[in-house]
Amino acid sequence: MQPGMSVSCVARQLGVSPSQLFVWKRRMLEGGHAAVQADEDVVGTPRVRDLEKRVRDLERLLGRKTMENEILKEALD
Repeated sequence: MQPGMSVSCVARQLGVSPSQLFVWKRRMLEGGHAAVQADEDVVGTPRVRDLEKRVRDLERLLGRKTMENEILKEALD
C-alpha cells in the first residue's frame, strides 16, 4: 500500500468492503490501541461473549458439584 491510496483501492487489494476497513479502524481506536500498548491479544466481541458464557456455565457446574459434595458430607456424618 502506498501513502495517499483511496480506501476503495485498499479494500479491493485486501478483498474486503470499504465499510469493513472503517469498522476495523473504529475498533482499533476504541480499544485495540490500549490492548497493543498492554501487549495483549485483541479479541473480538463474539469471542468475548463465548468465553463469558463458558465461564458462567463452569461456575454453575462448580456450584452444583459443591452442593453435591456438601450433601454427601452430611450423609456420611
